Amino acid sequence: MEKFTTLSGIAAPMPLVNVDTDMIIPKQFLKTIKRSGLGANLFDEMRFNLDGTEIADFILNQPAYRDAQILVAGDNFGCGSSRERAPWAIADFGIRCVISTSFADIFYNNCFKNGILPIVLPEDQRDAAMKDAEKGANARIEVDLETQTVTLSDGTCYAFEVDAFKKHCLLNGLDDIGLTMEKVTAIDTFEATSAASRPWI
Repeated sequence: MEKFTTLSGIAAPMPLVNVDTDMIIPKQFLKTIKRSGLGANLFDEMRFNLDGTEIADFILNQPAYRDAQILVAGDNFGCGSSRERAPWAIADFGIRCVISTSFADIFYNNCFKNGILPIVLPEDQRDAAMKDAEKGANARIEVDLETQTVTLSDGTCYAFEVDAFKKHCLLNGLDDIGLTMEKVTAIDTFEATSAASRPWI
């Protein structure tokens, strides 16, 4: 998993509330077990018409936001079903950070396991970030996980809270497999000892 330390990028404003995981990646795209490729269908029903053409006024179809790496979202982002492909699609599109006032618990935890930093800010601070994001490509928001700060294009800085263990995992690029591999020496020792003491297994 890619490490997350600092990020300076274009932020796309999406003030919709209760954006659920089916809106993020509709059910018809859940057949794959690959983490790559889902970005093409991120927010599919909001991004594209039935004939596959782009809906011009959708935020991520607008020229200023096609390369957005940060999403400033409405309340209760990622609600609905627990599908992990929702953060897969977000990450594959290129978004590394989502800022909101609240997230659904399962989605929030899945973000950390897939290299995405979900940031919870109070409503007034989120609204200020949303307004800043509306400036388009001329405004860049900076996120520093080490110092736990979000800095807007005008220099306004907000602090955010994050669980120490989740922070450690993101800073070091550790998903569940990576965490297990950190203990590979202890695992090998246990297996060797177990094999010697119980050779019949």
